[in-house]
Amino acid sequence: MTEHVDVLVVGAGISGIGAAYHLQDQRPGTSFLVLDALPSYGGTWWTHRYPGVRSDSDLFTLGYRFHPWSGDPIATGRQILQYLGAVIAEHDLERHIRYRHRIESAEWSSEASCWTITATNLGTDETVKLTAGFVWMCQGYYRHGEGYKPQWDGLEDFEGEVLHPQEWPDEAELAGKRVVVIGSGATAATLIPAIADDAAHVTMLQRSPTYFMARPNVNELANTLRALDIPPEWTHEIVRRQIFKTTAEMRAAASSDPEKVKKVVVDSMRSQLPEGFDVDRHFTPSYRVWQQRLAILPDGDLFRAIREGKVSVVTDTIERFTKDGITVGSGEHLEADVVITATGFDLAVMGDIDLVVDGKDIDPADLVTYRGIMFTELPNLAYVFGYFRASWTLRADIISDFVCRLLAELDLRGAKKVVPVLRPHDADMSLISWVDPANFNPGYMMRTMHRMPKQGDRDPWTWGLEYAEEKNVLAGVDLDDGTLAFS
Repeated sequence: MTEHVDVLVVGAGISGIGAAYHLQDQRPGTSFLVLDALPSYGGTWWTHRYPGVRSDSDLFTLGYRFHPWSGDPIATGRQILQYLGAVIAEHDLERHIRYRHRIESAEWSSEASCWTITATNLGTDETVKLTAGFVWMCQGYYRHGEGYKPQWDGLEDFEGEVLHPQEWPDEAELAGKRVVVIGSGATAATLIPAIADDAAHVTMLQRSPTYFMARPNVNELANTLRALDIPPEWTHEIVRRQIFKTTAEMRAAASSDPEKVKKVVVDSMRSQLPEGFDVDRHFTPSYRVWQQRLAILPDGDLFRAIREGKVSVVTDTIERFTKDGITVGSGEHLEADVVITATGFDLAVMGDIDLVVDGKDIDPADLVTYRGIMFTELPNLAYVFGYFRASWTLRADIISDFVCRLLAELDLRGAKKVVPVLRPHDADMSLISWVDPANFNPGYMMRTMHRMPKQGDRDPWTWGLEYAEEKNVLAGVDLDDGTLAFS
């Protein structure tokens, strides 16, 4: 007999573990199962094992609202895994999780009012089928199997080693070697200080600069509250509110006076770099602050490595690889024994799962999103896509509230199906991309935007609110406004 659950959760990373907690807490009696292709929990934090891997958001907000964080604001990958493990253990969630199960397809039947899930047990290579009344996609947004790898001229001529942070080998050895790290995002800024002491020299090769903010890896308010023996739950919530307030103030300033904020951020970087360092070329992006994520450098570790002469920065394009390095557009040759391609992710649209509704193959690019959570044509399915400029978990938590409320509404109505539908006056509305490039434009999004669902030009067919607004909007959503069809 085919196994059936009320809710299938896809992914056992931060979003999936949070979904499991909220289902258990808000929906006692609801049967659910969490499937993940990886051998253990953690998602991103299990996959990424490169030197120095750490959060690029503070753990007070990257952590769950229901489980206090007791460490420093920026945490290592190992510390985050320990935190997630504690959540699983404390709430007895392990019994609901099955690892090494990769979902291949999900097929909805209106006649049966359920999804049929086909997965591969990666341990036995067996095909597994089960049914679920509702699918909750919490698998994140990128392919865990491999990172994005541009094709460069001459790469096959390079006689050294090429590594990608997402596929870091345990046996990697960088001591005494000349290392070129391609990239300038959070991964590069995390990895470079961690290898700078051992490598002969590290060069950060970037096509364009990134904004960085150096700050001590402490939260004075948290430390004060802890010293006063304030309960951890109170400390966690108070510090979260402090962070929300300061983030909102910075975001407002960046919007109202972008040049002033840009000067503050660039001057802050300039003060921590060597005298005469070309900050305009290497650390002054063309985009405005907050148009892409603002990367945090705990204790300014990247800038310290540059000051100490262990790291240099080259801002240029790659002309070609040679047998012993890289030639850049200016003609300069960067000698390298090892090249690390910190070039980002490959987006996995809807988890790369084949979706079928009543025999029809569904192309995500043809769908219109409902609040960035649900989609036209996809019944009984919710999708977690977090914030770009704030911690992912903030949105995962409030989406959990919405999904649990939606499940309760199905029960209240005695309905088996809910799907977003365009109202008559929505049918001819203008459609735009999943993300507005003028608002947020990292490469991993721009490369795959054509494969993502669309937004409309009016509520509720848009998404992209900041947390401070969206947490109230989602909590007050009218489920009976004609945009959700229950049956």
